[in-house]
Amino acid sequence: MTDVAQPAQAQPEAPLSPTDRSTIRRGRVRARTARAELHEILDAGLICHLGLTTDSGPLVLPTCYGRDGDTLYLHGSTGAASLRSLAGGAPACVTVTHLDGIVYARSVFHHSANYRSAVIQGVAVPVLDDADRRHALRVVTEQLAPGSWDGGARLPTEREMAATLVLALDLGEASVKVRTGPPGDDEEDVAADEHWAGVLPLNQTWGHPEPCPLLPAGTPIPERVSGR
Repeated sequence: MTDVAQPAQAQPEAPLSPTDRSTIRRGRVRARTARAELHEILDAGLICHLGLTTDSGPLVLPTCYGRDGDTLYLHGSTGAASLRSLAGGAPACVTVTHLDGIVYARSVFHHSANYRSAVIQGVAVPVLDDADRRHALRVVTEQLAPGSWDGGARLPTEREMAATLVLALDLGEASVKVRTGPPGDDEEDVAADEHWAGVLPLNQTWGHPEPCPLLPAGTPIPERVSGR
């Protein structure tokens, strides 16, 4: 059986419980303490950056993920040395960031960005039980492409499952940092009134689906894709 037979149950109303290394010290005013905000940031993301230390030095990899309760699932090839290292107990750090806008200040010193970010630290646990592994892969798939697991695409074969390493990372050690609003200029720069200041918002939208050229002509675009 897997070491994580059941995902940690989410308690969105519970606060984060920072450790010494997950405590935000720089820019504390931007720190958030509600676990619900951690969940929201993770649920709104599609790609995380997975950091670890290898024999050849630090390594940061962009990868897909999925959240179920207070468990973050990651996956990849069983041949990936980085994932094998994590499965062997190497410490992991996962980050998810949403850029919401560029903050133009009156001085370049105070230029900044509006963003929402989450950092999770801990040791990932390999998911070994077949049912748990399929559940984890469903969570990751549905985070990236909702509707694909339940009839939208072919499910993994046994051979594909055997070639996939699945990891579970508990969200117990996490920090959240958010910046919103206008620039924070010095009073003398505001009084001088020499330069424009404000925020250039960044909004992301989905484009029109582009069918695979191997599809038969006229194949309708499924609602799970076109309605996103």
